[in-house]
Amino acid sequence: MDEPLPPGLYIVATPIGNLGDLTVRAADVLRRADLILAEDKRVTAKLLAHIGATARMQAYHDHSSAADRERVLGRLAGEAVALVSDAGTPLISDPGYKLVRAARAAGLPVHTLPGPSAAIAALTLAGLPTDRFLFAGFLPAKAKARAEVVTELAGLRATLVFYESGPRLAEALAALTDGLGPRDAAVVREISKLHEECVTGTLAQLAERYRETPPRGEIVIVVGPPAEAEPASAEDLDAALRTALASQSASRAAALVAEQLGIPRKRAYARALELSR
Repeated sequence: MDEPLPPGLYIVATPIGNLGDLTVRAADVLRRADLILAEDKRVTAKLLAHIGATARMQAYHDHSSAADRERVLGRLAGEAVALVSDAGTPLISDPGYKLVRAARAAGLPVHTLPGPSAAIAALTLAGLPTDRFLFAGFLPAKAKARAEVVTELAGLRATLVFYESGPRLAEALAALTDGLGPRDAAVVREISKLHEECVTGTLAQLAERYRETPPRGEIVIVVGPPAEAEPASAEDLDAALRTALASQSASRAAALVAEQLGIPRKRAYARALELSR
């Protein structure tokens, strides 16, 4: 008979498609846990049946109350409780962070079992820069709020990752096109499943592709960072400095222009002094 798990909270990543992606460690914890907190017990029941786990389940999701959380905390001191989402890594655009924070505040042990994540998997498929990226979850459903979020993200020099649904994909791509311009992007769907697909192109091309034919399945949008700006020429620098010097000191004009053109302040200041003479 398996030894019981030490008490504490176990954050368990589950497959996003192919059940073979469940790690050996994750399967072991799910079999030996005293309680499994599931986003949707019907979904998790299929996974548990696949690995022969019989642990008791309890629903834990976005609508779980503070009282629900307190009841879970009361069990963590003496029981092993596993937290799973419907698919992928819990807390990544899924409920759970409040429970983890509360468990840590109470001095209770928290363990993570890393595994599948749609955001990371999509990045590996998209062929876009991965040295710096931002996961932005789902864009707002309403057009005004969606545009505001896209505007907020436009200046980041990083690859952007979004989750989206098929019916909303075309609107999301159109908003990203309007707010971010002609960037390279990818639409990745059904990751690790039979019909896995990664379609690449510019945002405008992808928006047109899916405008009339929304795809099925779970979708990740990956958007490349903005293109590197052309370095400011000597003529650009002089024109900007002359405008700024008309109302500012050489030091202040140099600071403003350096930020505007993205050049070293020292270069701008040296030229500002020459022009001011």
